[in-house]
Amino acid sequence: MSYLVYLVAICIFTLLDQLSKKQIVDYLKLGEKIEIIKGFFNITHVRNYGAGFSILQNARLFLSLISIIAIIVLVYLLVTTKKKDTLTSMSYLMVISGALGNLLDRLRQGYVVDFLDFKIFGWDYPVFNVADIFITIGCFLLIIISLKGEKNAKN
Repeated sequence: MSYLVYLVAICIFTLLDQLSKKQIVDYLKLGEKIEIIKGFFNITHVRNYGAGFSILQNARLFLSLISIIAIIVLVYLLVTTKKKDTLTSMSYLMVISGALGNLLDRLRQGYVVDFLDFKIFGWDYPVFNVADIFITIGCFLLIIISLKGEKNAKN
């Protein structure tokens, strides 16, 4: 993949995140909930002043710095890793885009807009957003790729 393709992918992923958050802010009041699947899935407008699972509340500067460092490291890996396949590149792009989407919220507003609200097996899962999905999937894929690489190296 070329650098231009990387840039376009990051812009598209980040734009998807930012547009989804804008829709929530524009159409739902803070705390308002729309039930999508009874007892399982709601769209709920919340503000997260921390990180995942609401840890590190009000640590805006720290979380912003961690995001910036992560983005820089991942961009470096994306452009300098010699033997990478499309899946590895996409994984990096997803994590970069997710970190960038949440960073933009923190820098602009001081909090991250979350809205995807699931209740799974009776557990009310923390509300999250599209950027969090990108980060989670990207990290999960990088772990799988890494484990597969270790297994191949042993064989």
